Amino acid sequence: MDLALLETTLAEHGEPAYRTRQVWEWTTRGVASYDEMTTLPKALRAGLAGAVPFSTIELVTERQARDGTVKALFRTVDGHPVEAVLMRYRDGRRSLCLSSQSGCPLTCTFCATGAMRFGRNLTASEILDQALHFRRREAVNHAVYMGMGEPFLNVDAVLASAARLPDLGITPRRTTISTVGWIPGLRRFVDEVEKPIRLALSIHAADDAKRSELMPVNDRYPLEDVLAECRRYVELRRRKVFVEYVMLAGVNDSPADAQALAAAIDGRSFKVNLIPYNPTGLYDGSSRETIERFKSVLERARIPATVRLTRGRDIEAACGQLASTR
Repeated sequence: MDLALLETTLAEHGEPAYRTRQVWEWTTRGVASYDEMTTLPKALRAGLAGAVPFSTIELVTERQARDGTVKALFRTVDGHPVEAVLMRYRDGRRSLCLSSQSGCPLTCTFCATGAMRFGRNLTASEILDQALHFRRREAVNHAVYMGMGEPFLNVDAVLASAARLPDLGITPRRTTISTVGWIPGLRRFVDEVEKPIRLALSIHAADDAKRSELMPVNDRYPLEDVLAECRRYVELRRRKVFVEYVMLAGVNDSPADAQALAAAIDGRSFKVNLIPYNPTGLYDGSSRETIERFKSVLERARIPATVRLTRGRDIEAACGQLASTR
């Protein structure tokens, strides 16, 4: 829902200021249309339906994985595809993976989104409408900005949407923004955001040459500089940074690679998530034994590490698999 358009429309119709708040409160409860907002006059509901689209994005398709994960493909009003994911966990977590861009211009070689044609940044309303779509299905309580796009290339819209997530039941402590290390947006996040939103950094190789092969952004913003910003976040917010590390067979998964990662970070400031590679066509994934050996090297260096549970792989909803040309 475009809240700016809603506010302008209500003002033009001479409605009191509290009407915007009423509409938004109904929306965050999971109603599916203006008709369900029974505290609004019927004529107003009809007028809003014609003047302010209930969603800024249109659902195209939806698929459900064997593990309960749901992936939705949306299209913006100007035709750009966007995918978002609802992940269900046995402990009651209902986590949303939200996209900040249609496609991504940073072309990480292991990521299907990077192979898409880049469309544009999404507005804050388009990001929120991904979350609201799933909120209409069920209550949600976690969100990660790890879908299509680099969130810190669209930092204003990302932060504006994150500020609204508590209205849906997703607190800042349960919100994570993931970056490949786009320093201008990362620096703004560290300097300006006082709420305890979590930060995740995609590293995938601690050696600059190897990281640049996997992630061309490293040529512009080397890992050492990115880690310095992350350490500022830890110092200011007193929260660890999550390191995302996708395990690629024969590429970045050797004991030497693990030792390089351990030398680059420390256990006081960072926690590592090892991500089994979800096939996108270019690489093979590391074996379970290799991942465990890698994890052991980190743990011996007193760096906490976990192996991420893969969700939605059978519907191309897992990490690195979001992509659409439709």
